Amino acid sequence: MSTQTLLYLVPLCGVAGLLFTFWKSSWVAAQDPGDAKMRKIAGHIAEGAMAFLKAEYKILAVFVACVAVLLALTSPETSSPLVGFAFVVGALCSGLAGFIGMQVATKANVRTANAARTGLSKALEIAFAGGSVMGMGVVGLGVLGLSLLFIFFSGQFGVDDQASVNKVITVITGFSFGASSIALFARVGGGIYTKAADVGADLVGKVEAGIPEDHPLNPATIADNVGDNVGDVAGMGADLFESYVGSIVGTMVLGAAFMAGGFADQFNGLSGVLLPLVLAGTGILMSILGTFFVKTREGGDPQKALNMGEFLSSGLMIVASYFIITWMLPAEWWFQDPLYAWDDPVRGNHYTAMGIFYATIIGLVAGVLVGLITEYYTGTGKKPVLSIVRQSSTGAATNIIAGLGVGMMSTAIPILLIAASIIGAFHFGGLYGIAIAAVGMLANTGIQLAVDAYGPISDNAGGIAEMSELPKEVRQRTDKLDAVGNTTAAIGKGFAIASAALTALALFGAYMSSAGIASIDISKANVIACLFIGAMLPFVFSAMAMGAVGRAAMSMIEEVRRQFNTIPALKSALDAMRRNGDKELKDWSAEDQAIFQKADGVAEYGKCVEISTKAAIREMVLPGLLAVVVPVVVGYIFGAEPLGGMLAGVTVSGVLMAIFQSNAGGAWDNAKKMFEEGVDINGKTYYKKSDPHKAAVVGDTVGDPFKDTSGPSLNILLKLISVVALVMAPALVDQDKVKSAVMQEPAAIEAVEGMEAPAEEIPASEQAAPAQ
Repeated sequence: MSTQTLLYLVPLCGVAGLLFTFWKSSWVAAQDPGDAKMRKIAGHIAEGAMAFLKAEYKILAVFVACVAVLLALTSPETSSPLVGFAFVVGALCSGLAGFIGMQVATKANVRTANAARTGLSKALEIAFAGGSVMGMGVVGLGVLGLSLLFIFFSGQFGVDDQASVNKVITVITGFSFGASSIALFARVGGGIYTKAADVGADLVGKVEAGIPEDHPLNPATIADNVGDNVGDVAGMGADLFESYVGSIVGTMVLGAAFMAGGFADQFNGLSGVLLPLVLAGTGILMSILGTFFVKTREGGDPQKALNMGEFLSSGLMIVASYFIITWMLPAEWWFQDPLYAWDDPVRGNHYTAMGIFYATIIGLVAGVLVGLITEYYTGTGKKPVLSIVRQSSTGAATNIIAGLGVGMMSTAIPILLIAASIIGAFHFGGLYGIAIAAVGMLANTGIQLAVDAYGPISDNAGGIAEMSELPKEVRQRTDKLDAVGNTTAAIGKGFAIASAALTALALFGAYMSSAGIASIDISKANVIACLFIGAMLPFVFSAMAMGAVGRAAMSMIEEVRRQFNTIPALKSALDAMRRNGDKELKDWSAEDQAIFQKADGVAEYGKCVEISTKAAIREMVLPGLLAVVVPVVVGYIFGAEPLGGMLAGVTVSGVLMAIFQSNAGGAWDNAKKMFEEGVDINGKTYYKKSDPHKAAVVGDTVGDPFKDTSGPSLNILLKLISVVALVMAPALVDQDKVKSAVMQEPAAIEAVEGMEAPAEEIPASEQAAPAQ
């Protein structure tokens, strides 16, 4: 097969993913959305979600335009003004992926709730179909965008030699930069939105008023359900889109280096560059196949159905990877890597196709294992969560202490797994092996993200069932789906962190290759100083995100309290609820039922939605700019090697902080949920509204911004900083060459300062004789 033929086959895989997205989206829209009340509530959620996206994209459009112009104007000598164009395309694809996912999620939620009225099987099918639209939309846009840009820029610059290929890939890094930028703003903005609403709904609704967070009398309930979409659907989609694209681009950069050593293959030396694209395209097809096996019988276990689809897709991908890698790469080759010690003093480092295959498997296995460890530390009924439950009996303080301890301890095994995967992948394939391990881990992003997005859709379905006052068995079915969604979300967060770590390392290796850095010497003062600066950034970034959630939550709490205290119908309905305790509504007195019905719809949901939207848009800007501005400043002031030190610091610190925050928050959340079923502490059973449950709600409230705002956003922070450094690398190389030339040629300085005339202007008879 020729290089040209292969290049045109890859975008067809992206088209297949988008066609699947269109088909599933149409199927979801054709399902029954339920009665008028359900449609009205779902309409409020969809309206709020789209209002937030519209406001967010208006701000981001200005940012994208400014950065694109700067990239185009500052990069003509080092790469091409087309970097700005690639940046815009990456930003548009990332934004479009979020929009598509949000559109279908806000349709699937009410249809899932309505399907749950008749059974679990149909509800699972609709919720997962909605999630699969997000998953396949992300991978389809990622592969289609990258492959078409590669084809276009190959026509502009050619791919006949390493210099031309490097130029093509350098321009394509703009696509990754655009995707990363939008992802960070989407994650931070969505996280602030959802947690401001969640804290207001929890603290005032559950703790103070004693009503469920999804109760129709709770003014923050619509904003809370909107937050599930903007944070966990659009935010998670943008996060994995950025990891997906970043891992492919990083591997392409490192694969181009093989061309320098006379790399002999059937694709003119390009197989190392094209391999990640082919694997990603194949992953789309395997993910689509996996979705057809996510089915369950009535009364079956939804978790088993989701696992069947994921594991089948992963198994098929492993088999396909073996044949693709052994077909595309030579059986073995030697590469004289200028950056690392050689296996052989003459021929360089030895690589094999099977070694690259093993590195791919290592990445896939590491992602699954980190996800399972995450599930252990955050799952209901597991030892870590039970320890938090027990310590809730003595108050909120001990609950929080226990949760912090669980979060810190949960970093150990994932870090050891990531470290082992780095060593193993490097052993088999060098830096290229680490990069291809990230691609292997993310090859099944389509179905992984489908399972992730299924969670918030099920959560929304439960909220709509509660607000629509559907029968208890409906809520029980949606709760069963939601419980599985919590597990998949925990595994998804672990997967996202592990993939972020390997993707950041792939981009880090690509940066070192592009900048020509053989090693990062921490004995140099400016390098170690920048290492500390890098390690500091995740803490400052997290503080900004947590502070933003706190400020937005304060406004939300004040608004919910105001409505409870100043809207007479709401106040009377809450009093009626307290009088009747846990009685069913049908068992209330006729007078109390009339009071409750009168309060239906009087809560001012729109004001709470407005508070979350304005706070998220306002507060997302500064953390987002931090990730873009700091590497630029460090790079241009200190140079390429100190910037590499900063990347090392932010990667190590960021991964640890992300694991700690995500797992601590997840453990607090499930500790709270265990009280809803009833838990035994020292021989006594405690339920909702008990003092230990109230302590657990406080702990969950503390953990909310950990697991849904700052923790997940750190995944993007460390990758975005690496992408910015990679885009800057050619300019930093030129800058370092100029500095080196000036330092090594003092005569040039003297000439500039007018201390000595140029030699060619002095008559030969007057020139001094050279020193003997």
